[in-house]
Amino acid sequence: MTKLIAGNWKMNGDKAFAQSLASSIVDGAEGIEHEFLVCPSFVHLDLVSSIIKDSAIKLGAQDCTANEQGAHTGDISADMLASYGCEYVILGHSERRQDHGERSDLVRQKAEKALEQNLKTIICVGETEDQRDEGQAMEVVGVQLDKSIPDNATPENTVIAYEPVWAIGTGKTASLSDILEMHRFIKEKLAPSGNFRILYGGSVKPENASEILTLDVVDGALIGGASLKADSYLGIAKAI
Repeated sequence: MTKLIAGNWKMNGDKAFAQSLASSIVDGAEGIEHEFLVCPSFVHLDLVSSIIKDSAIKLGAQDCTANEQGAHTGDISADMLASYGCEYVILGHSERRQDHGERSDLVRQKAEKALEQNLKTIICVGETEDQRDEGQAMEVVGVQLDKSIPDNATPENTVIAYEPVWAIGTGKTASLSDILEMHRFIKEKLAPSGNFRILYGGSVKPENASEILTLDVVDGALIGGASLKADSYLGIAKAI
């Protein structure tokens, strides 16, 4: 089964780094039958777009504003992303929720703007370690889903990424049983609206990719640190 292998480069690398990484991924991805997506920082979108344009690799962004173009210093609008050739945009990542105080209603507004521009959204949800320890993981994720996903979301234009906050960039990975349980919960909750793809994110690397991504309810991965090296990013796809 084809999986979505999404690389979130976050705020990493200079121009030379982005050029080298994108070129290496293009060279190495040929012949691997999965859907590849790279999400560089805003300043590298044009460069990366020019490198991957003749390949099957897709371009995404890490965020967009809920506003129209205008007097919003520092913001990037969905139509700007579309003009650079972006097909996807990540929304509601836990680092945005934590570092910038983004609430689910704002994530929903951003998703609405992205869908208006025919961008596919990757909407991130996930619980903190304290919330999981207190038995609140599904309740928290359920509320995030209810408040973050717009009414016009469909399996064709929206992907969900389950990223337990405590597993992002920590080296910790959720157990297979926890991943299976949460992904089944999300699938069942969204079932009335269709069969949405659910990605897992949280310290995914080549060493654990096979056991995670062969679970039938895991439709791909949202990869952070491991996406910053072509060998590890491609190694995740090869491990499936």
